[in-house]
Amino acid sequence: MATLTIRDLDDALKLKLRLRAASQNRSMEEEARQILRAALVEPEHPRESFVTRVKSRFDGLGDVQLQIDPRESVREPLEIHEPAKAYADPPAARAAKPKPGRRSTGTKARR
Repeated sequence: MATLTIRDLDDALKLKLRLRAASQNRSMEEEARQILRAALVEPEHPRESFVTRVKSRFDGLGDVQLQIDPRESVREPLEIHEPAKAYADPPAARAAKPKPGRRSTGTKARR
């Protein structure tokens, strides 16, 4: 059998373990073993798929048929008769124009 030492256990947690052990008429050591056994027992994995388990759970309720409303016809797209704003300069020309108050040389000003 192996030995397990648990360090830095909170006083409150130790007190709870001691009270729980006393209520079960066990030692703290045996109570810790029982808690570990219960926590680490692996449940048997179901051999059925998830879908099969869900179907079997709801199988006794019967089938439900929902009424599906008929679809509306597709609407025609809106027509916009207002002309788009035309710019005097193309976007590339607007970007190349110097902005007021700035140097257009492309170099940083020296102080």
